[in-house]
Formats: sequence, C-alpha cells, structure tokens
Amino acid sequence: MISATLRRMILLNAENRRYNLRKDAEIMKYIHELNQWPDFRWDDKNIATALAEVRHRQGRMLGQMEALGFRSREESVLRSLTEEIVKSSDIEGERLDRDQVRSSVARRLGMDVAGMVPADRGVEGVVEMMLDATQNYEKPLTEERLFGWHAALFPTGHSGLRKINVADWRDDSSGPMQVVSGPAGREQVHYQAPEANRMTVETRAFLDWFESKKAVDPVLVAGIAHLWFVTVHPFDDGNGRIARAIADLALARSENSPQRFYSMSSRIRAERKGYYEILERTQKGDLDITEWLQWFLVRLGEAFEHAEETLGSVLHNARFWDAMESTPVNERQRLVLNRLLDGFEGKLTSSKWAKLAKCSQDTASRDINDLIDKGILARGPAGGRSTSYDLVFTKHANK
Repeated sequence: MISATLRRMILLNAENRRYNLRKDAEIMKYIHELNQWPDFRWDDKNIATALAEVRHRQGRMLGQMEALGFRSREESVLRSLTEEIVKSSDIEGERLDRDQVRSSVARRLGMDVAGMVPADRGVEGVVEMMLDATQNYEKPLTEERLFGWHAALFPTGHSGLRKINVADWRDDSSGPMQVVSGPAGREQVHYQAPEANRMTVETRAFLDWFESKKAVDPVLVAGIAHLWFVTVHPFDDGNGRIARAIADLALARSENSPQRFYSMSSRIRAERKGYYEILERTQKGDLDITEWLQWFLVRLGEAFEHAEETLGSVLHNARFWDAMESTPVNERQRLVLNRLLDGFEGKLTSSKWAKLAKCSQDTASRDINDLIDKGILARGPAGGRSTSYDLVFTKHANK
C-alpha cells in the first residue's frame, strides 16, 4: 500500500506540474496575443549591412536587365515567373507542371514561345494570382483583391478533398487554425493563428498599413508584409502562397517595375526547414523581428545571385539563336533545342525527342538527321538503340 505521506507527495508533485504547465502557457504567447501587437520592431544596425548589400545587388540586376535585348529580357522574365510560381506552390507540397506554368505565363503576357501546352484550372489560377500581384503592382491591395486571388487558387471550392471557404475569411467551424506536424494522435502544434472573429479587424489593419506612407525601406516592407499576413492566416488555405505573392508585389513596388528577374520563393524552397523554423520562433517571440528580417534579406540576396546565373544562361541561349539566325529550323526542332540549351537531363535519344516534340519516331529521326546535316547536332559514340545526340554549340556561337 502507498503510505499517506507518499500519497501526499505524489499529489503535491502533480499539482506542481499542473501549476508549471499553467505558468508556461501564460508565459508562452504568440505575438498576435501580445498587447503591443502588431507594433513590430527591429534593430536597424543589425540589418543595415544586409539591406545595403541587397539594395546594391538589386540595382545592379535591374541595370543588367535593362541592357538586355527584348527577347532575352522577355525570356528572363518568363523563366523567373515560372520558377516563382512553381517553387511557391512546392513549398506547400503542391507540385505544379512546369511546362503548364510556363505556357500559361507566356500566353497571358503575350509571348510567342515554342512548345506551349494547355494548362489545367489549378495552374491557371496560380498564374493569374502571381501575374496580378507583379504586373499590377501599382494597384492598391484590397480585401476584394485578396478574395479574387483566393478564388483563383481554389477554383473548385476545395483544398484537396476538403471543402473550404473561398473568397472569404475563415470561420474556424472545424476548430482553431493551427500549423501542425506529426502523425495523427501525436501532432505537434507549431503555431495557432488569431481567432476567426478577429479576421475583419486584423486584415483591415494589415491592408491599411500596407497601403500607407511609411518611413520603412520598401524591401523591408516586403519582409514585414510576408510575416504579418502569414501570422494572421486569414484563409482556410493558401495563406503561404498569398503571403509570398504580397511580398512579390511589395518587391515590384520597390523596383517600380513589373518585370521579375529573380525568384524569392526558389530560395525559400531551398531553405524550407529553416523557413518554417524562423517563422515559428518569430511568431512565439516578443515582436522583435530583427532575426526574421535578416533571414529574409539573406534569401533575397541569394535570389539575386541565382538570377545572375540565370542571366548567364539566357545570354548563352541568345548567342546561340543569334548564330542560328540564317539557319531554318521547324517548331519541333526549336522546342527540343531550347530544352537542350536549358540543361537537358540525361542523353537525348530519338525516342526522347519524339516524346518532347509529341511526334512520331520517324518524324523525330528526320528532325534529328536534318540538324546533324546542318552541323547543329552530333551523334554520340554509342550506336544502335543507345545512339544519343549532343548539341554542337561552339561552332554556331562563334560564327
């Protein structure tokens, strides 16, 4: 039997544990529960160097792009927007078909590109949202505009198999809005958003701030807006993608240009684990968002660095096609050659050509042989069914 003294000790320890849990709960508040919310603060000295570096690279990138020819600039914009849309969805675990995204962007921007394919409703909706955010960056961000973006993201009214509120704020009818991970029954709650009955007030405060005149660098506005919107989490789904679209809108305003030459979402996707960790730390913090802004600026700097690599590829392709100006090629050949120029994975065979160009094996063979005769492609050393083909670039680039 348990003695009375031991029983009292057990009960006392249990009571102490309950007390400590209550105290921990009282101490650990999300930033939206603090009295000062949403008065964000940051240490200017700790972000000054990173901000100055980002601003310098941003200006240099814009100058480089202005110096490009029309077609090269157009191709850079197409690549960057495609990358941004694909990677922003990929952050949330949704895989979009890159060819569909590229074709949808090209059609909407009136670009004449080879190999365009039809896009499904889901892709068209994401593209519509992103292009509205970046091409119409001067237009005010309003509740109606956000609802339009949300409706474009979820044209069927469902997120997967789950029916959601579309073009309206969440109502929390199925419980509080939480960010969780882990298996069922052992979920870990990383974040809990404000109650649904606060959404009208919270979103109005955000939109009023976003459209107000303020003594904050426009690049920092992008980082603050991203954090603020995803913290409010006003929709049943799509909050992350819309937060990143808002950040892109703010970055377009910082450059006073609709032309996108870099992808912030590609860098966030590359640091996805760190992205969610810094968001969680900041949302459980004390409204000092210095660390978040530092993280955001580093990723933005990486986006510019990656864009410079993309620019090199675009110029490489432009030199090739300039050298090919007097050499006739059909649309199938142009499509596959562009895929080779963009870094085709593996070896190009006639069967892969037929699949890429959506043509018969005989047509693929004729296309390939024609390019070999023109000195554009060369056969690899292997023969028979293993025959592969390589692009002969130097000869044409140096004409």
